[in-house]
Amino acid sequence: MAENASQSGSQNGAVTLSRDKLLWIYQAMMRIRRFEEAAEEAFRNARMRGALHFYIGEEATATGICAELRTDDYITSTHRGHGHCIAKGGRLSKMMAELYGRATGYCGGKGGSMHIADLDLGILGANGIVGAGIPIAAGAALGAKLRGEDRVTVCFFGDGAGPTGAFHEGVNFAAVQSLPVIFVCENNNYGMATTSDKANAGPSIAGRGVAYGIPGVEVDGNDVFAVNAVAREAIDRARSGKGPTLIEAETYRFKGHTVHDMAPYRAKQELEAWLKKDPIERFKRVVESQNLLTAEDFDRIDEDVVREVEMAIEFAEASPFPPLEAIEQGVYAD
Repeated sequence: MAENASQSGSQNGAVTLSRDKLLWIYQAMMRIRRFEEAAEEAFRNARMRGALHFYIGEEATATGICAELRTDDYITSTHRGHGHCIAKGGRLSKMMAELYGRATGYCGGKGGSMHIADLDLGILGANGIVGAGIPIAAGAALGAKLRGEDRVTVCFFGDGAGPTGAFHEGVNFAAVQSLPVIFVCENNNYGMATTSDKANAGPSIAGRGVAYGIPGVEVDGNDVFAVNAVAREAIDRARSGKGPTLIEAETYRFKGHTVHDMAPYRAKQELEAWLKKDPIERFKRVVESQNLLTAEDFDRIDEDVVREVEMAIEFAEASPFPPLEAIEQGVYAD
C-alpha cells in the first residue's frame, strides 16, 4: 500500500519553513504561472509557433520538490516541462528565446518547448517521448553513485507514463541498484484526453512501490507544503544511500493538453472544483493566516516577476533566428 502524506513542512499545522524559503517558493510558483501566461499570449498573437504544454495549476509539485534540491542535483523533465526548468533555476530569458526559436535559446532555437536543457543547473532535458525520462534518470543516478557523489536525481513524469515499459524498467533497475533517485509522478488525471484510471491499473501509481521494495507515497500535489515535506524525506533517503522513492502527486492542469486543446472532454464542474484548489492561492492563505508573509511581500514579488517575464519576452523578440548552417550543428547522427 502507498503511504498518504497530508501534512506540510509544519508541526501541528504550523509552517516551519524559513521566511527565505517561503519567499523563494512564492517567487518560483509565480515565475512559472506568469511565464506560461505570457507564452500563451505570445502564441495566440502568432508571435511564436509550435505546441506548448502548460504547467498552470501544477506549480506546487515542481516547486515543492526543487526547493530541496542543490544546483548540482539532476532532474529529468517531460513535454510539460517549463515548470520543472523554472523551479530548478532556469533562466526565463533563455527559455522564452527557445520557445521563440531564437539562437539565444537554451538549445539555440532548435529544440523548442519540449527539449529545454541546462546541464550547468542539472536540468538533463525535457523530453517529448512519454516516460523516456525515467530510464535517463536511473542512468544519471547510477553515474553519480559510481563516481561516489552525493548528488540525487529527480525524475518528473506524468500518469500517462505509468503504463509504459520505461516505467517498469527504470524503477526496477533503480530499486535493484539502490540508486539515489526520486520518481515523481505528476498525476494530473489526464493523459491527453484519457483519464488516469482508464490507463493505469490498480488503486494508485504510488502503490506500485511495494512491488519494487521501495517507499510509495501519495501526496496532494497542489499543497506545496505537503509536497515539500515528502520531497525532503525522499531526498534525504536518496542522498544517504538508502535508494529510490516513488511519489505520486495528485494535481490538475488548468489548461488543455496543449495550447491547441480546449479540453471539451472535461466537465465544467470538475474544472471549477480544481480551480478552487489553486496551489498559489492555497499557499497565500496559509502563510497569511500564520502571519509569515505579508501583502507587501506578495506585491513586491509579483512586480519583480512581471518585470522579469516582460524582459524575457523582449530578449526573445530581439534575438536572431539561428543561421542556416546551424541546422547541422549539435545533431548526433551521421
